[in-house]
Amino acid sequence: MLGLPAIRLATPADAQAIAALSRDAIERGLHWRYTPARILAAIRSRTTNVAVAHGTGALHAFAIMDYGDTTAHLVLLGVQTTQRRRGLGARLLTWLEDAARIAGIERVDVECRADNPGAIAFYRRCGYRVQGVFPHYYEGRIDAVRLAKTLLQDAPDRDQM
Repeated sequence: MLGLPAIRLATPADAQAIAALSRDAIERGLHWRYTPARILAAIRSRTTNVAVAHGTGALHAFAIMDYGDTTAHLVLLGVQTTQRRRGLGARLLTWLEDAARIAGIERVDVECRADNPGAIAFYRRCGYRVQGVFPHYYEGRIDAVRLAKTLLQDAPDRDQM
């Protein structure tokens, strides 16, 4: 896709910019938990993929996914405010979902803030289904909405279990 930022795995040099975007775009109003050190640990982890999209030398978006045996957890997905509504978040999510399928992952889970209807709508547009609401999930005061997407056709759907 000409003109769109390339998606690649993050390197340690990306940790500071990823942490700053997490603080500003995802963790607003909360204590900053995804510090550069924590992001660096995720980049170095064997069970985590950290993907980034850069354009003209600047970080436009990132996503972090942890992998289990059959399920994955989308930990964070952040897009710079100026880059939103251009399909970049969906491209990052698809990139990580494709990697998860190759790894044999059956389902991806994600939580997002209940006070962020835009994020909930984004995940629903990407094929995720609401699984439940977790009261006071974030710092004991903000509810979370858990969503999930079944990746493999032969994997059992959680709603049918």
